[in-house]
Amino acid sequence: MTQEHDIKDRFWKELSDSPFLMVGLDNAPGHSIPMTAQLDKDANHAFWFYTSRDNRLAAGGAAMAQFAGKDHHLFACISGTLVEETDQAVVDAHWSNEVAAWYEGGREDPNLLMLRFDLGDAEIWLADMSLKGVFKMLIGGDIRSEMKGKHAEVTL
Repeated sequence: MTQEHDIKDRFWKELSDSPFLMVGLDNAPGHSIPMTAQLDKDANHAFWFYTSRDNRLAAGGAAMAQFAGKDHHLFACISGTLVEETDQAVVDAHWSNEVAAWYEGGREDPNLLMLRFDLGDAEIWLADMSLKGVFKMLIGGDIRSEMKGKHAEVTL
């Protein structure tokens, strides 16, 4: 396995452990907003978000998502395209009580929208250091060699 492959695998594992991202449209006003990704272990080309038709992301288009692992040892910036998911089987497959709590009309809420984030490329950084690296950093030592090989630009 390549180092790039290992970093990519770790990204998917950490995203499944904590599927929360900040997402924004590339050419639209407004800040990125927090979204919860719906993941499918058999679909490494996309993930999905439930939202509302009046959400600023609803228009879709080129987008960026930022991710920080829950232990802050992995960070990623992901490019892609947001499009409306029209396959009702996909919408139903990810439906849960946690999602239903956000929609007054439940699964039949007319404001319900599912967006698919078609993945482009990503930049991923690993920020976990060995004990030796942490000690070097605490005393002001050079940690560049410790971080070598902990960054990858990948196609998702």
